[in-house]
Amino acid sequence: ERTGKVLGEFCRCYREQFGVALFNSVRYEIEGAGGPQAQLLHRKVPLEDHVIYSGNIFQYIEENKKWRNRFCVVPHNYGLVLYENKLAYERELPPRVLVNSAGYKILTSVEQYLELVNNSLPGVTPKSGQSPMLKCPTDFPLILWHPYARHYYFCVMTGKEQEKWRAVFQDCVRHCNNGISEDSKVEAPAFTDAIRMYRQSKEQYGTWDMLCGNETQVLSNLVMEELLPELRSTIGPRLKGKAPERQRTWIQVSDAVYRMVYELAKTHYDAAVARCEQERPQLESTIRTDMDQIITSKEHLASKIRAFVLPKAEVCVRNHVQPYISSILEALMTPTSQGFAEVREVFFKEVTDMNMNVVNEGGLEKLVEYMEKLSHLAFHPVKMQSCYEKMDQLKLEGLQQRFDVSSTSVFKQRAQIHMRQQMDDAVYTFETLLHQELGKLHGKDDLCKSIQRILERVLKKFDYDSSTVRKKFFREALLQITIPFLLKKLAPTCKGELAKFQELIFEDFASFILVENTYEEVVLQSVMKDIMQAVKEAAVQRKHNLYRDSMVMHNSDPNLHLLGEGPAIDWSEEYTGQPEAEPAAERRRRAKQVVSVIQDDEGALPYGAEALLQPGSPEPREPEEAHPGVPPSPSDAVKEIREAPAQESLGDGAGAEPRLMNGTDASAPPSPGGDVPAEAKVPHVTAAPPGAQSPPAACHQHSDNETGEHGERSPPQPGGTTESGEGVQTEF
Repeated sequence: ERTGKVLGEFCRCYREQFGVALFNSVRYEIEGAGGPQAQLLHRKVPLEDHVIYSGNIFQYIEENKKWRNRFCVVPHNYGLVLYENKLAYERELPPRVLVNSAGYKILTSVEQYLELVNNSLPGVTPKSGQSPMLKCPTDFPLILWHPYARHYYFCVMTGKEQEKWRAVFQDCVRHCNNGISEDSKVEAPAFTDAIRMYRQSKEQYGTWDMLCGNETQVLSNLVMEELLPELRSTIGPRLKGKAPERQRTWIQVSDAVYRMVYELAKTHYDAAVARCEQERPQLESTIRTDMDQIITSKEHLASKIRAFVLPKAEVCVRNHVQPYISSILEALMTPTSQGFAEVREVFFKEVTDMNMNVVNEGGLEKLVEYMEKLSHLAFHPVKMQSCYEKMDQLKLEGLQQRFDVSSTSVFKQRAQIHMRQQMDDAVYTFETLLHQELGKLHGKDDLCKSIQRILERVLKKFDYDSSTVRKKFFREALLQITIPFLLKKLAPTCKGELAKFQELIFEDFASFILVENTYEEVVLQSVMKDIMQAVKEAAVQRKHNLYRDSMVMHNSDPNLHLLGEGPAIDWSEEYTGQPEAEPAAERRRRAKQVVSVIQDDEGALPYGAEALLQPGSPEPREPEEAHPGVPPSPSDAVKEIREAPAQESLGDGAGAEPRLMNGTDASAPPSPGGDVPAEAKVPHVTAAPPGAQSPPAACHQHSDNETGEHGERSPPQPGGTTESGEGVQTEF
């Protein structure tokens, strides 16, 4: 009942915002909006048919309280796919677990995790001497924690592996959090505006950490935010057993409720979208016919609201916002600009190293090999980590409390996504220009000079685009911080008076003009001038290598954007003498076998039995049968991990534990409405979201080269990659 009420209110907000978003989209299409043209090319499908990472990792199986060796694949849509072992993956058997990591936090210590668990259920804390709910047999855990959904527990053997997997997991979270497509010019703004309006109606202003994932996930988080306190007070006191067992039960209850909420949210949201889409042709026809009248009506309404609101808003801006804009901007500029500078440095170093190696090692063949690696540099979690880490310095200090910013993570992740995009744009522009030049070159000296010349051209373009992207990011971040603060400050004196302006809107145009939205636009205008001026002054002073708005880069490559419209460059196919008459089926099969972006450091198995024991540790005894609810002792857990290589050698997983992660038999189909959302029950490969990849190559020799690619082909991409992006974490 509570869930239905929340979803009903949200869907009403969504229908209202849909008309406004449709009007704005059509108006933008007709009027256009000028802006600096990007100098770098943009790759349309960055990671088609690639796998980002794959390797062995130990996972804690809650059902039998044991650690098991799993083969984890991160495909191009950034899901986490866990197979019984590598052989199961190569045989295209269904994966054990599919995880959509939107909304998760990556923790690297059990202490961090237990603190979050203790806070999630107040009053339930294990007494001293009691076993905690989780013990890790190594010093290098990786835990995926979510405030509502189930948690996932992993561990590895070394600090280096932990850092590598942490970078990979963080990339997955970063990508999945950004799950609302920016290509949608109507549905996406309608959805995000509806979320904001709903939360503001509940007196919740400021940034929201759980605006993560696709629309259904965000909507589920919205419901759980209201539902969880009530659930905790109702169910918490009824939980039985010792503190660790009650905590474990609470996580299971929260996850079960989250899944039910997810199904309801999906049903309601899909129905709301379908209804809006049904009305869209009629709405769009009205907009195009009466565009001038709608604009005139909106401007008349805005002038009346401006006369009422602007004097109060300007006083509020002058007293509470203006003095802090420069401080906020400086706090944002320093780490962001350092991150973009690091992107530039990493790109420069990779191309320079490639140039030297091509000259020293010989010609076109080496160039092809290095270009294959370079083309995916932006999606290399480990190499990009030094860029992303710069954003960890972002701290708003006292400003965070003053402006009701719950966390800086929203801004960190947004800047990191911009960094990745700029890196890929630079790489794509470089390889496009180099590809164009190759036919004209003679010998290694020509090649070397050409690479250096193209690198310099691309870096100039990068500096220009970097300045444009950062200035836009700073303006948007300042608005995100200050506008909710102003709305909250003005609400007591302004919000109650807005109803009287409703009569100024013609009934025929009521679907496209909302008083609340117009009021927010007026408030935005009250502070926008100060924000634009602050960013402009920073650019005039050349702070952090920002360019002035008046600086226009003359396009020295007028045909460059035409080159970007051509087909994707396949370096290995084009320059390694592949036969022209290769059958289409074979070409498709090979396309799925492109080697992993990061080479997997594994022999037969990366974990030796003895490596798991600390020096001087006694040999573990044969484990007794696990008692329900009792976590295994460290020695038992080590024993389980030591048995993992033997388990893997048994083959394709037929001898695996009889119960799956969701407690269902391996042979039994998922129950309707159960743990597996409909879209994820039959994972598919062909319709993967942008930014995805295909499974990695089998690698049989140890290598410390993070990007080392090798000649062996990877196995075909399995029928079950990851979930389609519609589900929460999904299990078979």
